[in-house]
Amino acid sequence: MTDDEPIDEISEIEAQIEELAESAERSRRIILGSKVAIAGGFVLLLVTLLGLLGSAETAALGSIALVLGGIVSLGSNVSTLRQTEAAISAAEARRARLIGNIDLRLVRDAPLKLM
Repeated sequence: MTDDEPIDEISEIEAQIEELAESAERSRRIILGSKVAIAGGFVLLLVTLLGLLGSAETAALGSIALVLGGIVSLGSNVSTLRQTEAAISAAEARRARLIGNIDLRLVRDAPLKLM
């Protein structure tokens, strides 16, 4: 095995970690949007039930759909986020093992170069 192989593999793992981190951030944004949708649906349902919108059956049905859609989206993305975070942890552990296997030398052990 040449010295470049572990370094190339480490670079690939780091690129993979960056992609997974972007995916995790997207999931976090969707989770936030889902929570907002759930809260908005509950508020709209409460306003409708209190009669502040008159007898708006459409608003009541829409609010229920908003809450249910938010719950489904939240559950799906929380699951995706957990899987992505597990993949990030595994990739970081693999990267750490590869770095640990490289025969690194201290700078003071490096040969002197004259300029």
